[in-house]
Amino acid sequence: MMDRRPPGRMWSLYKMGGLTPAITSMFDMQSAQQMAFIRSIMKEQRKNSLYEIPLHTLKLVVFDLETTGFSPYNGDEIISVGAVAVNGSEVEDQQTYYSLVNPKRNIPEEIEELTGITNKEASAAPELLHALRGFLEFVQQKVLVAHGTGHDKHFLNAALWRTSKVNLTHRLLDTMMVAKWLNPKLKAYDLDTLLDHYGVKVTQRHHALEDARMTARLWSRLLEQARERDVQTLGDLYMQLSRH
Repeated sequence: MMDRRPPGRMWSLYKMGGLTPAITSMFDMQSAQQMAFIRSIMKEQRKNSLYEIPLHTLKLVVFDLETTGFSPYNGDEIISVGAVAVNGSEVEDQQTYYSLVNPKRNIPEEIEELTGITNKEASAAPELLHALRGFLEFVQQKVLVAHGTGHDKHFLNAALWRTSKVNLTHRLLDTMMVAKWLNPKLKAYDLDTLLDHYGVKVTQRHHALEDARMTARLWSRLLEQARERDVQTLGDLYMQLSRH
């Protein structure tokens, strides 16, 4: 007669507490593994010195978040993460990461309209911890780039602390700050203004992956301009930005 008992650890857990506790335990184990991975990435990042690496060979990840609002400390949540790899000034369009995120709360109507992400889609999306792990597996120890990094950094830090009790330790570059250094007389430095100024084609705004792609192309233009000013390494760039 065929043995229909669940194999191994599942059967032991089943005997002790039933199938539901067994499944819960498995999910807890997966969450613990994901938390451990995130913590290891943050720990390794602290050891990583990139200041002397030439900008034209520096490997980066440009990313963007869509969120339910503007305050991660007052109930707003991440609803999507998009990222694209960049090698020097070359945008690697085939190397991307994108995930919706279940915010476990209602997405305001205006955010649904802005992002195109519906409550139905979000409710079926991966949990925050799972999406964070996927994002950090994609990033590894690379430098992060975003436009207007304050928003994204606050949300990432809040998410990392809530899920894994760690803070973001990656170096983070802001295309807005670089643009302000290179173009001090521009009247505005929002993404739309800079995309227009540098001739970057607009594809789809307020979509995390497409915004990341456009920001990556903006980064490439900024990098070319920075190198014309004899800024050759990451350390050189930080030095310039610290003066402005």
